[in-house]
Amino acid sequence: QVQLVESGGGLVQSGDSLRLSCVASGRTFNSYAMGWFRQAPGKERDFVATITWSGGSTIYADSVKGRFTISRDNAKKTAYLQMNRLKPEDTAVYYCAAGRYSLSTSQYAYWGQGTQVTVSS
Repeated sequence: QVQLVESGGGLVQSGDSLRLSCVASGRTFNSYAMGWFRQAPGKERDFVATITWSGGSTIYADSVKGRFTISRDNAKKTAYLQMNRLKPEDTAVYYCAAGRYSLSTSQYAYWGQGTQVTVSS
């Protein structure tokens, strides 16, 4: 069992940066890939980025490639999403998830409660 708590969201201006954190509790954090997803009002939850349990491989959505960086610190049981050059279209609730290394929400068994990111133009 893994519990996830996100933090770091907020209101920023276009072009600014934010770093989201996802702290896990439970002893099996290192066994899971970690993913970040986002959901804008009235839209489906979309894939943003994922990282393997070792941190050795990552995948990004085309919309964030080159601007966002996913990382993890297994000793701290924490995953991060560094978001640079933010755009208004990045506005959404951001969720972290633990599960299989995948772009699909269905492959993640554990989810955080989400953190709001709002980017003004």
